[in-house]
Amino acid sequence: MKVFIAGFQHETNTFAPSKADWAAFNAGSSFPPYRRGAAIVEAYAGRNIPVGGFIDAAREKGWSLVPSAWAGATPSAHVTEDAFERISAAITEDLATALADGGIDAVYLDLHGAAVTEHLEDPEGELIARIRMLVGPDVPIVASLDLHGNITGRMLAEADALATYRTYPHVDMADTGRLAARLLERRIAHGSREPLHARRLGFLLPLNVQSTMIEPAASVYRLLGELDAKHDAVLSFATGFPAADIAECGPVVWGYGDDAGAAVTTLYERIDQPRSQWRLDVLEPREAVARAMALAADASKPVVIADTQDNPGAGADSNTTGMLHALLTEGAGKRYPGQVALGLMFDPAAAAAAHEAGVGAQIRIALGTSVPTWGGRFSDAPVQGLFTVRALSDGQVHGKGPMSRGGVVSLGPSACLEIDGVRIAVASGKSQMLDREFFRYLGIEPEAMKVLVNKSSVHFRADFAPIASHILVAKAPGPMAADPADLPWTRLPATMALQP
Repeated sequence: MKVFIAGFQHETNTFAPSKADWAAFNAGSSFPPYRRGAAIVEAYAGRNIPVGGFIDAAREKGWSLVPSAWAGATPSAHVTEDAFERISAAITEDLATALADGGIDAVYLDLHGAAVTEHLEDPEGELIARIRMLVGPDVPIVASLDLHGNITGRMLAEADALATYRTYPHVDMADTGRLAARLLERRIAHGSREPLHARRLGFLLPLNVQSTMIEPAASVYRLLGELDAKHDAVLSFATGFPAADIAECGPVVWGYGDDAGAAVTTLYERIDQPRSQWRLDVLEPREAVARAMALAADASKPVVIADTQDNPGAGADSNTTGMLHALLTEGAGKRYPGQVALGLMFDPAAAAAAHEAGVGAQIRIALGTSVPTWGGRFSDAPVQGLFTVRALSDGQVHGKGPMSRGGVVSLGPSACLEIDGVRIAVASGKSQMLDREFFRYLGIEPEAMKVLVNKSSVHFRADFAPIASHILVAKAPGPMAADPADLPWTRLPATMALQP
């Protein structure tokens, strides 16, 4: 069987300050750089990303792969029209060539599900529709999706089958590519599309409560697996990305199979009631630091604070200073000198100044950026002061954590800067703090710290929960709202509740 494969990955925060242009898809920072043709198979086989899992499954099954283009960029504001149309054109041109050169038997797409472009609310649905127009109604199209996808009616209608991740942090990305291969096999065995059942939830879910490492999501996804087995179905629950101002933003449950309707109803009811189970619990910056310092006094492991509203994995730029100001104001570094660290701080100018000065030097700079958030507000001012350069790096980091194991992240010229006993991992590329190696490459040993501040919402838990004595979530000013009700929505239906 010949399977055409391609990918387009972007999680769009329509309230964020920076857009994803063509250069962003070629940067190769927290996402692999744009690739086309056979390079996809060579680069991604065996990797913990969806296309890697599908490639591995296809090889095991003896399928022939026809690789097209794969593009992914760090979450941000809208994808530019130019970037999307370049990616779409590459995929559809390759598909037209493949159809003319002997045809194909199926299509697999590695998508996110929460992309928004300058000109399209539902670019994934549009991309699937363009492919459907070329291949016709009988060629199966399957896709893997991120757990945070905002799944539209068009996506479900145009594709034969869609499957989402079942973990957050996303440690099952490759497994989801394999699940898409399984759905393709089911579709072929069925001879036509399997019955689809889908239900949309009536409220938005804050990112921090979506983690499958904690309740209630942990129980919900356990139930999903049990219902799969009981009903011979393949279910998905996309929790949604609650920062995309589009009409179909929000959680969706769906499933494939002759008996999937009963399974979808059971899962929907478990998620929907009581809605209070999904309520958010966050701390103000200074409150979070004060509590962390008190807990650290008797802890043998670090206390980890999530700087959730500056999460570059959700559209922020990883450059706000609210948590750094709180650490300095509360005297965290003076109480635990050299045992308090924050990362990653995106500030190419600061990193360049550190490289010019050298290790051991002191530099007087303004670190971080004040960025617009929403409602006319801005994040905290840069931290101005005298910083000591503790370590330097070229920023090539080999991931070792559950999510990034085997991958290489290019963070550009980087530096460990210290002020008042607080160490800051400063990078020239954007990535959320989801791997302990993102501290270690700058000489910061996470296990030896008393307090760690991670610019991340949930993904950090995969690699940091095993070494943490406590995990706190802080709400410092930043572009990614911890509470969706804080955002100035314009496109959501009036029936969609902004809070559980």
